[in-house]
Amino acid sequence: MKSYARLLAPLVLALALPFAAQAAEYTVQPSSSKLGFTGTFQGATFDGSFNKWNAAITYDAANVAASRFDVTVDLASVKTGDSDRDGALPGADFFNVAKFPQAHFVTTAFRQSGSQVIADGHLTLRGVTKPVSLNVTFKPAGSGATLDVSGSVKRLDFGVGTGDYADTSVIGADVKINAHLTLTAK
Repeated sequence: MKSYARLLAPLVLALALPFAAQAAEYTVQPSSSKLGFTGTFQGATFDGSFNKWNAAITYDAANVAASRFDVTVDLASVKTGDSDRDGALPGADFFNVAKFPQAHFVTTAFRQSGSQVIADGHLTLRGVTKPVSLNVTFKPAGSGATLDVSGSVKRLDFGVGTGDYADTSVIGADVKINAHLTLTAK
């Protein structure tokens, strides 16, 4: 009986090893990372970004279901390069940072669609929570990785640009989300 157990032990260990691997936790390197968006105003495209945000990133390329993102954004840190727009975006008609200072995205699941990884999650903005799906590209690099994320949201679903600013022929309805993160393994 002992010899039978000795023979099974390596087999059990070999079968268990793939399941013992865990998703790696990463720290974002802010100096080489960007969390941004692209919108349109009067038919012209503009880019913006947030200077203050934090992200807890756990990712496993071999088992994307074990991955997780949790991102909090300081909405008052928005910059687009246009002083009028930068002054208006934190206001009550757009982000309303006095009442809703942060946006929050947390994943609920990761899935593979062909060669594309998709992160499904919930975005909370202006007190409204809606499902959002983001395309994810993860590239290991040395002791870290780069992570590129893209997707799109409808601004009016979150009450961004209400009243006079709800006209989608002036301010486009769709806002593209884009991020490039440089990660270091913890």
